[in-house]
Amino acid sequence: MQTTELEPTQPQALATAQAASGKTVLKLVIGNKNYSSWSMRPWVMLTAFGIPFEEIRIGLDRADTTARISAFSAAGRVPVLIDDNLTVWDSLAICEYVAERFAPLALWPQDPAARAVARSVCAEMHAGFADLRSQMSMNIRASLPGQGHTPAVQADIGRICEIWETCLANFGHRQFLFGDFSIADAYFAPVVMRFRTYAVSLAPALQAYADRVAAHPAVARWISEAQAETEVIQKYEPGAA
Repeated sequence: MQTTELEPTQPQALATAQAASGKTVLKLVIGNKNYSSWSMRPWVMLTAFGIPFEEIRIGLDRADTTARISAFSAAGRVPVLIDDNLTVWDSLAICEYVAERFAPLALWPQDPAARAVARSVCAEMHAGFADLRSQMSMNIRASLPGQGHTPAVQADIGRICEIWETCLANFGHRQFLFGDFSIADAYFAPVVMRFRTYAVSLAPALQAYADRVAAHPAVARWISEAQAETEVIQKYEPGAA
């Protein structure tokens, strides 16, 4: 079961949320930590807020991968959240569900305007940036400076920088995107991983934000565990066709 150190104000809120929910410990089905950006988002969220869960890790791109994932979700993709008899199989839906179940923890910003913007930027990340995803696939163990920097990818990077600048200036007080660490930061954590792998040049304030995300205990733990993995998926490695 995964846990992390809670902020001083969190234990009581977590206990209140757990008592109110009255349900079993969550299970989170994920893929390889080195490669699975979608898995990273809810895992980091749960870990950052100290929400107990059982991790079920399935190696991707293997002969039995589809069958093993399909045992948890007919969608056949990770991540999948299991809560007793309920299955939630989309990363953003998982984040929304957990935010509602553990409402006292304030996984989204508490201010309504900030919360609306946070949901908007997460939805944009969820649905967009196809060129960044395809040309700069997540590979935490790799160092690939200069690769993938196509004009279309640079446009995606420019938009992400615009999002970060706006959120940090209007809501984040130059810390995390909306002040305290939230779902929004967990959602952009895989982007930070990509920027590190492919040596994306950022303005100083944005680089400082990326460094804060990478140093967050939940993200740092994911990075450490990704680096300890030994599986290699060739199509995501340097020199792959």
